[in-house]
Amino acid sequence: MEPTASEIRIDFAPMLRVYQDGRIERLLGTQTVPPGLDPKTNVESKDVVYSQETAQCVRIYVPGTVFTSAQKLPLLVYFHGGRFCIETAFSPTYRNYLNALVSEAKIVAVSVDYRRAPEHPIPAAYDDSWTALKWVASHYDGNGPEQWLNRYADFENVYLSGDSAGANIAHHIAIKTSKEKLDGMNLVGMILSHPYFWGKEPVGDEDKNPAVWAEIEGIWRLASPTTSGSDDPLINPIDDQSFGRFLGCKRVLICVAENDILKYRGWYYCEKLKNSGWDGEVEVVEAEGEDHVFHLSKPCCSNAVAKLKKVAEFMNQDKA
Repeated sequence: MEPTASEIRIDFAPMLRVYQDGRIERLLGTQTVPPGLDPKTNVESKDVVYSQETAQCVRIYVPGTVFTSAQKLPLLVYFHGGRFCIETAFSPTYRNYLNALVSEAKIVAVSVDYRRAPEHPIPAAYDDSWTALKWVASHYDGNGPEQWLNRYADFENVYLSGDSAGANIAHHIAIKTSKEKLDGMNLVGMILSHPYFWGKEPVGDEDKNPAVWAEIEGIWRLASPTTSGSDDPLINPIDDQSFGRFLGCKRVLICVAENDILKYRGWYYCEKLKNSGWDGEVEVVEAEGEDHVFHLSKPCCSNAVAKLKKVAEFMNQDKA
């Protein structure tokens, strides 16, 4: 019997489903909220198109105090998570997190929206993220198209960050900045939250259940149909012989969670980076008793509050 259009072809519930007719049903990360003033944190935000070709936007956040201050603030470029397939820069999850972080750290943040798989398979997410960073960098001399970046961002004090797949993107963009210099932008550091890396062989005490491994690889293949598999350098850059050699910053903070299967890749990243010949400082912070991206789903819990303060301190360490 021929399959009907309504039959499920790929089921990755509770994340998404793909049907026989090609329809994508996202089960998480579908809600969006507009930008504007957040009265709780006094943070302002706006959406700006960074690519006319793809019509992709960034959401820019600034603390309300910036409008009455002459001091420029550290700049964070943030890439959202979601296994490259779900969520957006405009979801309430990321609006709430970045409002809180911008308020706590007193920074300017640019949250990048990128095209998602499977409609736009890898490398679309990386390509869009690099295009967005180049657009951000075009403001370094105060003559870019967006006045908030011209007036308030300190391009000598730039950080990249992301959670899960966004942390994966942040790593690859940091590598690219060392190979393709961006005029006027000094990348100081990187914050990787629960980074989405994988590989063919287990590291540490990773769960060796074949079903778990098959699901993780299956989601990666959905996002990247032409991949060579779990040792593709995009999902497993840590075992690349040049790992760390071209990392375009000198400070890295890695945040992991005790109950997250991906935590061992975060620790492995730290170990390999230290032994790579990279001339910088790397630190891992592990949250006890927590799961993957807990700080987004439980932003008021004590571990999430502590994580937020740690990230804010990391970005303010070099502030003049």
